[in-house]
Amino acid sequence: MEDKTSHLKFQNLNCDIHYWYKKGTTNKWVIFFHGAGVDHEMFSEQFKAFDETFNLIAWDARGHGSSKLEQGKKFKFKDMISDCKKLYEIHNIDKAILIGQSMGGNLAQEIAYYYPELVKKLVLIDCTQNTGKLTFVEKCVLKCTKFIFNCYPWKLLIKQSSNACGNKASVKKYVKDCFEKIDKETFIDIIIDLTGCLHYDPEFKFKEPVLLLCGSDDITGNIKKIAEPWAKSDSNCTLYFIENAGHNSNQDNPEKVNKLIIDFVNGATLVTSDKYH
Repeated sequence: MEDKTSHLKFQNLNCDIHYWYKKGTTNKWVIFFHGAGVDHEMFSEQFKAFDETFNLIAWDARGHGSSKLEQGKKFKFKDMISDCKKLYEIHNIDKAILIGQSMGGNLAQEIAYYYPELVKKLVLIDCTQNTGKLTFVEKCVLKCTKFIFNCYPWKLLIKQSSNACGNKASVKKYVKDCFEKIDKETFIDIIIDLTGCLHYDPEFKFKEPVLLLCGSDDITGNIKKIAEPWAKSDSNCTLYFIENAGHNSNQDNPEKVNKLIIDFVNGATLVTSDKYH
């Protein structure tokens, strides 16, 4: 993160939540939520894209990075919603633009689902649809996930996960380094509890503008498969595929992602030639 960014922390639900805050000159707020197993640094390039008028916050979610869980405590996805609401209180935030990647995108969706009054716009990067319908096979895979992961050697799981996340060697290394800082049991707890955010609701539509971004080479879960149907089903969603990018598309192709985000945030007309139709 940049030199002008302050490293702060607060306590909530028995966890010290570390976050990085760059103060802006106006009341515009952007909050970044990273993916499972990594940390706030995944958004270092996006921090640079915003001008001085924006207040920027990126945290290490509980159980990740510097935000260590107490001994014996398990990761709970819903606790992150409480953590986010605490951030709003600390900084007297009325509404914010939420930018989430993978797990962070699932979190942003949940906040928009339960607390739409807190959200101005959403940028969802390489994440599945919380309210989408799962196929029978997908449900079976989810039920078997814990067993499969427990059988996997931890080093192999790290290697395969890092390869799936990035096209660039630097992105793969970043993911590998992050995963090596947490233990296998905690990682599995995170992935398993994360599935609890999936709740089929065919009537749900976002109340705010949503930018959906998906790496053209993202092979994680059903993310790429459901991207187009998701965008078609909700008129508030605009989808772009990010070329030369895997699951962490904001890291693989930050130039493209940053341009789309800034244009979207500022209300500019996005280039339709690159857009999904």
